[in-house]
Amino acid sequence: MSDTPRTDAEAFWPHDSQYKVCDAVFARQLEGELNAANTIIRQQQLLDEENLRLQERIKRLEEELNELRSDEARLLNLNGELERRIKRMEEAGDAMVSHAKALGMDGTGLVKRWSKAKEAKP
Repeated sequence: MSDTPRTDAEAFWPHDSQYKVCDAVFARQLEGELNAANTIIRQQQLLDEENLRLQERIKRLEEELNELRSDEARLLNLNGELERRIKRMEEAGDAMVSHAKALGMDGTGLVKRWSKAKEAKP
């Protein structure tokens, strides 16, 4: 089987001198179809290239998202640790104020300063 059946059919069709124009019409038709097919192929190639770029960008964004999630988890852990430290410091401060009161040192402004410091906490 030929890979150019339309051309073969045109070439072997009996032509006389008045139909020689058909060869040019046929060639123009084939060239037009070839150009249209090449345009479609080029558009598909451009779409494939864009698709590849988008897939690479998606991969980079997913990697960045994973890094951000890791950073978020680390920050949440750090925040929890800082809250635990603040709580321990408050407990220690409360114990010192209680001890100072028990020793009769509440008139030194220690209680006021400690209360003010605790209020300033975010």
